[in-house]
Amino acid sequence: MSHEEKWKNLADLLIELQKRGEKIPTDVMTDLRSAKTVIQILKADPAHKESQSRIDTYLRSVESYVIFTAEKLGKKTAEEWLKKIKGTKKTKTKTEKIIGSRFTSGAPRNKSWIRIKISDDTRPKDIEKVVKENKLSYKKQANGYILVHGNEKNIKSFVKQMAEQFRASRNE
Repeated sequence: MSHEEKWKNLADLLIELQKRGEKIPTDVMTDLRSAKTVIQILKADPAHKESQSRIDTYLRSVESYVIFTAEKLGKKTAEEWLKKIKGTKKTKTKTEKIIGSRFTSGAPRNKSWIRIKISDDTRPKDIEKVVKENKLSYKKQANGYILVHGNEKNIKSFVKQMAEQFRASRNE
């Protein structure tokens, strides 16, 4: 399970402790909130590698408190909670996958650009035709995209023409 799922399980267990009359220390609650905040940061910027270790540190701190306190409530309770927490083994989620750079190579710095995914609706021949009509430049990329670049006004015109062409092909 992901960090978020583990966080949720630990939060649920802390709520259970509160229901049983335990007073949760402030530092444990702070660690739980900090873990949630860093999880949200990681969602927004998956390339932020140090976030992974910070989340693990916060969650381990909360987990150790939960297990220690559960042992005071009884061995059976502690074992059940440990199984629940260990059932949240860390696996890679969408946000934890290795993500390449968002940098687009081949686009000139002083020009506007757009990348277009080649599909049945947007064939390379059609794109190239509209590119030439709008006095733009293009480059085919290995990942199935075409990078179109040039003057901003021409890019806007290009997008409008491609949208019209796309609508026309879908209505057929």
